[in-house]
Amino acid sequence: MQNHLIPNFIQLATQIKQWGLELGFQQVGISDIDLSIAEKQLHNWLAAGYHGEMDYMQAHGLKRSRPALLQADTCSIISVRMDYATELRSVSESILTDPAAAFVSRYALGRDYHKVLRKRLQTLADKITLATGPFGYRAFVDSAPVLEKAIAEKAGLGWIGKHSNLLNRQAGSWFFLGELYTNLPLPADQPVKNHCGQCSACIDICPTQAIVAPYQVDARRCISYLTIELQGSIPVEFRPLLGNRIYGCDDCQLICPWNRFAKLSVESDFKPRYQLDNSSLINLFSWSEAEFLKYTEGSAIRRIGHVRWLRNIAVALGNAQACQEIITALQAKQLHDSIIVREHVEWALQRLFT
Repeated sequence: MQNHLIPNFIQLATQIKQWGLELGFQQVGISDIDLSIAEKQLHNWLAAGYHGEMDYMQAHGLKRSRPALLQADTCSIISVRMDYATELRSVSESILTDPAAAFVSRYALGRDYHKVLRKRLQTLADKITLATGPFGYRAFVDSAPVLEKAIAEKAGLGWIGKHSNLLNRQAGSWFFLGELYTNLPLPADQPVKNHCGQCSACIDICPTQAIVAPYQVDARRCISYLTIELQGSIPVEFRPLLGNRIYGCDDCQLICPWNRFAKLSVESDFKPRYQLDNSSLINLFSWSEAEFLKYTEGSAIRRIGHVRWLRNIAVALGNAQACQEIITALQAKQLHDSIIVREHVEWALQRLFT
């Protein structure tokens, strides 16, 4: 296949976008592979140590910012997004303000998005193959060294906001991203303008002040990092700030004015499972490891394991209003096999009795 733009590829790009919509993606765009600006930003972020324990962010050399090093012969990238919100903002906010309730980041309430999007991307690749014959490609959904937000921004799917999430004027930020690296010389779309303006709502609302400057997030302070990525003890100074957030944090998205345009998802796979959208801390704290594995099967939550699940909930219980039921639940875990769980349980009990 010749590596220059011909009318057939213009037509193919149009067809790919139509197929993507038919497969359930809300938007499809195409990017070139020049990520030099994003590469510099990534290097500065890593140099500042903002990645914390996420060693994988620097473990692949230049593959993250130079797509052809990750997948040979890549010359264009198909970027897609899929809405995942299943409830109105007011519902999420009501959970956050109830200290006895467990707040799980809304992206993780349903089936693991990696599986959902990857299957659709494979179907899209199959459709392209029927039209072009065999071609080189590889699908990614937040599972390899890929700068997905920078790619999506170049593909015209939105702009990266001050909280570092991708924003879209018609859809806010409640959506997943996926990519299809290809060796097809498809015409690239134009990026859209940044519309954050003077707004600082996401910076101001962050419970741990993790957005240290516009467009810069110190992951070591971020509740999503602390509850999902961090493997050991949660720093004591951050524990009271976690509130009832036991898996991730959505505050910067909930406050963003652009999310008033967000659309509710039509995907049944993203609907909440096992009432994780509205469960009590005590109920989830009572799960045995077997129950945790059963109730998180096919969920992104499973990746943190039962110990970190209990660690996070212990902190949230320590932030709740003291009552005998909570104290009894914590005391039942004082002799847990994990030193991490025991430490956070003791912290919670001391906090409740103080």
